[in-house]
Amino acid sequence: MAKKKGKILVVDDNAGIRSALKILLPMHFAQVELLPSPNALVSRLADYRPDVVLLDMNFHTDINTGNEGLYWLSEVKKRCPDVEVVLFTAYADIALAVEGMKRGAFDFIVKPWENEKLLAVLKAAYGQRSKTLGTSQTPQKQDSAAMIWGSGAQMTAVRRTVEKIAPTDATVLITGENGTGKDVLAREIHRLSDRALKPMVCVDAGALTETLFESELFGHVKGAFTDAHADHVGKFQEADGGTLFLDEIGNIPLHLQAKLLRALQNRAIMRVGDNRSIPVDIRLICATNKDLERMVRSGEFREDLYYRINTMHIHLPALRERTDEIMPLADMFVRKYSERYRREVTGISENAASVLKTYRWSGNIRELQNCIEKAVILADGQELTASDIQLSPAPASPEYERTDVEETLEMAEERAIRSAMTRFGGNLSMVAKSLDISRPTLYSKLKKYNI
Repeated sequence: MAKKKGKILVVDDNAGIRSALKILLPMHFAQVELLPSPNALVSRLADYRPDVVLLDMNFHTDINTGNEGLYWLSEVKKRCPDVEVVLFTAYADIALAVEGMKRGAFDFIVKPWENEKLLAVLKAAYGQRSKTLGTSQTPQKQDSAAMIWGSGAQMTAVRRTVEKIAPTDATVLITGENGTGKDVLAREIHRLSDRALKPMVCVDAGALTETLFESELFGHVKGAFTDAHADHVGKFQEADGGTLFLDEIGNIPLHLQAKLLRALQNRAIMRVGDNRSIPVDIRLICATNKDLERMVRSGEFREDLYYRINTMHIHLPALRERTDEIMPLADMFVRKYSERYRREVTGISENAASVLKTYRWSGNIRELQNCIEKAVILADGQELTASDIQLSPAPASPEYERTDVEETLEMAEERAIRSAMTRFGGNLSMVAKSLDISRPTLYSKLKKYNI
């Protein structure tokens, strides 16, 4: 008999389903663990290290939209991108299946299930996981997204700068419009640095509320506040010896900037509820789409913090200024999503390429990626055609462009929702109650912000 392989983690609140899977799955896989709730999912990912997670999409009897499953799917892929996730739902909703797969799910199983189908999907997911592990480089060296260097003068200059500063520990500030790949460039700097084998910890600094700011960045000790049931290691300590990437640093409120400055100046942190100073060794990279110099002049950003994070400044041009990168990026996204969605799309036709190269891409690389993803899902042939490319119509005139005020309000709303999701562990009822909105309104906001 062939040796059983694979570690499966099942998360489902239905005791009958867990009992059935407890009998079925151990006959085919080396290890199986079952959780009745996703609340312990994150900690079990670290301790149990599963190959595949079979994840239910609803954990409350009065909520059956699947948004809880999508939230926990995102948490799994964020923390363990190589772990395959199979979604488990009683509602045969194709749109939800596509949304789950867009967020990184391997496949989708509908309850009641057929044992042969379930086992086939789990074995395929384990096979994909094994293939990924077998062909990967050292995890810290593996790129989550490849940096594509164009041949234009601006990106050639950026590349030369990166090659010079990456081996140093110089603090780097990356600026540019949303979607230009600031996070990818930060990972490239880390990859080329002497810290490449150490962790790179990424933080959306603007999404941290005042109550979570110190706890998330610096950590807290048990009993420091009402919900502090255990010691918590902050992002600074997680990044010790490696790189700390603070994204959207321009969104940190002025009154919290002093706390960040103190930690950067001292290269030491103090956990909430503790009186001991803990030294940290980090390389700092920050990114923003804001004009920090203007914010310093207007008093919205501390001048001393600005100079602390701006030892080296790299500006990423918009994609419309890097047109030579459009097709290499598009080809990369075709390969990525053809593999993810198991499509047979292998290329881009000349007419589709012409459409891509002449479009303005106001959303930059992120918009291009989303466009190619949808095209791969909907394509009928092996080549993407112009009819597969769905583009947003360009605004008729500048007055229809989104204003900074509107963008700021939306960003504040998104930060509040993400913070509540973290605070209440993805419990949508509690999140909606804390934000004083209805559950249907919350669901539409989660979809809007891709949370």
